[in-house]
Amino acid sequence: VRPIAKTEAESDSPPPQLSVLCRTLDQVRGAIAASAERIYADFHDPRDHKAAIALGAEHKANVWIASLRIQKPGEMGLLKQILKQAPAGLLARNLAAVRMGLEAGIPTIADFSLNVANHRSAEWLMDQGVQRVTASYDLNADQLDQLVSSMPAEWLELVLHQHMPMFHMEHCVFCSVLSPGTNKTNCGRPCDRHVVQLRDRVGKLHVLQADIACRNTLFNATPQSGAEIVSTMVARGVGSFRVELLSENETEAESMLTLYRRLLLGEIPGQDVWRSLSAENRVGVTRGTLEAKRNPLAIL
Repeated sequence: VRPIAKTEAESDSPPPQLSVLCRTLDQVRGAIAASAERIYADFHDPRDHKAAIALGAEHKANVWIASLRIQKPGEMGLLKQILKQAPAGLLARNLAAVRMGLEAGIPTIADFSLNVANHRSAEWLMDQGVQRVTASYDLNADQLDQLVSSMPAEWLELVLHQHMPMFHMEHCVFCSVLSPGTNKTNCGRPCDRHVVQLRDRVGKLHVLQADIACRNTLFNATPQSGAEIVSTMVARGVGSFRVELLSENETEAESMLTLYRRLLLGEIPGQDVWRSLSAENRVGVTRGTLEAKRNPLAIL
């Protein structure tokens, strides 16, 4: 029998944890400086994983590695290579990664791509042995509140800040446009040296990045922040929140994470964080999927 989810956090519960997903070593340094409880290394060059883990060991930081989003049968060697680095844990983005992480005996958290949108999916993954599940990106603020109310809140990790991934594809733009090669064996890895952005019809520049399997993800130029729902989620007992970095440098990462840390500790309200991020970020911020449910007949 599953325990009934608490509607209010216990008064003696520990402060919420801050997890940070980093895509560069500089961001890892910023996360370490901000004393993040958990750091996910999500690099397109697997050689950087070893450096991130060494950096974490040097500063007594908890460095995990994020798996591929899509895992094909012939690519299990890439996952084994990640596990070979002996990270503190694995952020699993597919069921193959969940299984291999658990079989390897390392802590495993299920990421958003496993689409936990109801208590049944969360329960199934927890029964497999994962430590936590990440709430689906499809949920708005009201639906997220319903999810938290339907299950033990300590199962969840909520992504608090991110550039929403708009699509994930097999085609590698870096190889196609910036290299005379035809695949990863002869492309010369232009993704190591070049920044690629796609400009939309209103002039916003959306960042394109490659993963270790050379698949490309396009990230929305405007970051999404759930700062205004944090107090409610903390009150309901959610104890782990994530900030996903994209192109921030070390200083920018530390500054943003310090702001979110103060929010999680209740030192500043969500509105102040929202205003600060809007002022500091040149493209502003959006509530995105975390907005409250709107009347579909409303014009605005």
